[in-house]
Amino acid sequence: MTTKTLRNVQDLADAGLVPLERRLALERVAAQYAVAITTPMAELIDVADAHDPIARQFVPSDAELELRPEELADPIGDVSHSPLEGIVHRYPDRCLLKLNHACAVYCRFCFRREMVGPAGVRPLSPDALDAAIGYIAEHPDIWEVIVTGGDPFILAPRRLREVMARLGEINHLKVVRFHTRVPVVQPQTVTDELVAALQGPGKAVYVALHANHAREFTAEARAACAKIVEAGVPMLGQTVLLAGVNDDPETLTALMRAMVETRIKPYYLHHADLALGTGHFRTSLETGQAIMRAMRGAVSGLCQPTYILDIPGGHGKVPIGPDYFADGSVEDPAGRRHAYPPKAGA
Repeated sequence: MTTKTLRNVQDLADAGLVPLERRLALERVAAQYAVAITTPMAELIDVADAHDPIARQFVPSDAELELRPEELADPIGDVSHSPLEGIVHRYPDRCLLKLNHACAVYCRFCFRREMVGPAGVRPLSPDALDAAIGYIAEHPDIWEVIVTGGDPFILAPRRLREVMARLGEINHLKVVRFHTRVPVVQPQTVTDELVAALQGPGKAVYVALHANHAREFTAEARAACAKIVEAGVPMLGQTVLLAGVNDDPETLTALMRAMVETRIKPYYLHHADLALGTGHFRTSLETGQAIMRAMRGAVSGLCQPTYILDIPGGHGKVPIGPDYFADGSVEDPAGRRHAYPPKAGA
């Protein structure tokens, strides 16, 4: 198997991940949306399985060229909530700090696929970073900063350390959260130096890991996560509900259990966004609700994420899980309804 990141269709063909006869069609996809598959992910792909859930996440498909009327270039409204380069300020007490727009891998369903990759938005320049840090310092309501991108964990530890030192000087800022896929897709790069760079004086630091299938939690990935957790940095899990990857209770349960076993608390299950060319990944809301209902009661509460929708246009995230209370009665995990409050004498 390959020992390098696969970055184009020829690389994929050479690694046996796509047939040669599909090369020309997939070149059209790769010309529009970035391609990168790391060695750990490439080695997980079962080439004999036409429906392999790892391949579906990372190997380009002709379906990405099929656009639907409801799809948007900026599905969650990053641009409309960006007061300056590198900052997205959608909610009163927190903002995004987007240091870069490159990733170790490029997910085929990415909601920022128009911005990321070699041809995407450039990393923040020193002047732009100064302005972004200044914005955070000038807004005392900002209690939390979410460092994202792109993937901040592909940056040099020195750069992360410098950013954390500057954030550490902002007294009203209390929490820094990093969003990353690196511990599962490129675990060998989670070094002691990188983990140490995450620490900020006087700040509570969290790492939110994006993973979509239990097979991503290899021994190496679990060791990388352990390195973070054992350094005193709590981890959260984020997952996208994806048709053909994890859209059934059994698969999603296995993923959530893998997270909890790795000391990662499942946080959000995202309904797939309306990004261009991603319709083949989206389920119905009813499918997601049915999965969450099936998991409730049957699976440990530690394994229950919040199923959420990021309302298109930048209107914010809202929980969309099943509703168990209606018309004065509550439904139990077995589907039986009970009056609440109970009637006297019942």
